[in-house]
Amino acid sequence: MPAVFVHGNPETAAVWSPLLTELDRAGSPRAGLICLSPPGFGAPLPAGFGATVGEYRDWLIGALEDFGEPVDLVGHDWGGAHVLNVAMNRPDLLRSWASDVVGVFDRDYVWHELARRWQTPGDGEADVAERFGATVGTRTRLLVERGMSRSVAERLAAEQDETMGRAALALYRSAAQPVMAELGRHLEQASRRPGLSLLATEDHAVGTDPQRRRASRRAGARVETLDGLGHWWMTQDPARGARALTTFWAQC
Repeated sequence: MPAVFVHGNPETAAVWSPLLTELDRAGSPRAGLICLSPPGFGAPLPAGFGATVGEYRDWLIGALEDFGEPVDLVGHDWGGAHVLNVAMNRPDLLRSWASDVVGVFDRDYVWHELARRWQTPGDGEADVAERFGATVGTRTRLLVERGMSRSVAERLAAEQDETMGRAALALYRSAAQPVMAELGRHLEQASRRPGLSLLATEDHAVGTDPQRRRASRRAGARVETLDGLGHWWMTQDPARGARALTTFWAQC
């Protein structure tokens, strides 16, 4: 049974490396741990791909169909949103799902400040040009300041580029409210497969605690609270993340 991992923005699959190492130590063979990189985020951005919420959902559905068997699907950041969109629409492709951003589908969720800037024409282009056009050292520093471990930040920063910036702008703009609230109207459909909501208490970009817990209940998900960890919990304490996932998988 493959375990499939999908990352978000502004990331590549390198963000999973510490967690995969811990899962390997826990007995999950590396051959069964598979990372999928969304177009534009560590993978080429195909011609004609608009990088919208719906297109990423369809991309992930197509990738999962190729496995030929249900998978344990794990998503972080935008990858976590793509996971929920699959769980709500194609539960037949999943044995289970896990996401750390269930709260963004709550009816009262408000996008964080950077997302709102990227959703604003002109301001978004200027910010992305400065951010993704900076030196690797500056990009690394920004990621570390936001809570990512330095070893992972250095790898990600080296792979960030103008293509990723374009994909990020398109994705965030396609998801401006009320889009996420409308998608969240169908959260109950995710309960058709076992779900895990990873709630890192210091991640303040993905909804308030009440929003996250309310959305998790609607999705029928078990909540695993990661006290003291932030947005990049998988780089801060990968052993704790691995324990949460292996315990959940064993109970599915």
